[in-house]
Amino acid sequence: MQRHLHSILGNAQRLDGGAMFGNAPRELWERWATPDDRNRIELACRTLLVREPDRNILLETGIGAFFEPKMKDRFGVEGSEHVLLHGLATLGLTHQDIDIVVLSHLHFDHAGGLLSAWSDKHAHQLLFPNAAYVVGQDAWNRANRPHPRDKASFIPELQALLAQRGRLEIMESDTSEALGEGYRFHRSDGHTPGMMLCELEGSLGPIVFGGDLIPGRAWVHRSITMGYDRFPERLIDEKSALMSDLVERNGRIFFTHDPTCAMARVTLDEHGRFGSTSGSASLDGELA
Repeated sequence: MQRHLHSILGNAQRLDGGAMFGNAPRELWERWATPDDRNRIELACRTLLVREPDRNILLETGIGAFFEPKMKDRFGVEGSEHVLLHGLATLGLTHQDIDIVVLSHLHFDHAGGLLSAWSDKHAHQLLFPNAAYVVGQDAWNRANRPHPRDKASFIPELQALLAQRGRLEIMESDTSEALGEGYRFHRSDGHTPGMMLCELEGSLGPIVFGGDLIPGRAWVHRSITMGYDRFPERLIDEKSALMSDLVERNGRIFFTHDPTCAMARVTLDEHGRFGSTSGSASLDGELA
């Protein structure tokens, strides 16, 4: 079965560079990202559309435009319109044409695009009405019972809206009934408990949606983590294991937050340092 891949940008955002690079000093991370006058760096919220002959699968929905103006400024969200919907439109699709939405976890910058754009006249509406929603069991549990450390990362009303739609698949293993063959998941707990990273079979090697385990090329470096990660040492171990596996299998990583690179192949040099090569700025119908 042929799968065509499209990277689609949603609303971008800017976050504090120090928070995004954890305990790495600014002198180091400035080589990879230039901060603005508020010390914020540019971040994409990129989704991956997989087009199969009889269905459209969307890996994540980005941050969207659900925030009210004050919160929108606090989290550096750019644009008032729902940019992901415009991206789908350029491919001749609407949110109603999506058959499956896969969510690695339910932080707002990965799931906020499920909601309609903010309005002071009506409540948020859940988009993608014809889709099955796929999320891992522990990620679902975390969203419903968040720790005070990351409570602000979730959208309080989202879980109820998803459950009410009646098409929610909560995965308890590394496969999804809705997705079927050709897809499996890698579990990661370092950023948030139960994050599930989707892997697609590809003719040129596997492709893994990096989520917040490896959000961009800078985070391919083994020791680089985010201040938002719950368990940084565990994340480094998980990242190392995944990248070692992808090197052996000639695999690639899809980046959701890298502003200039959508996907790259993982490398390992003679000194044991991970890197990336053959980066693609965007995917426009490439065969998986």
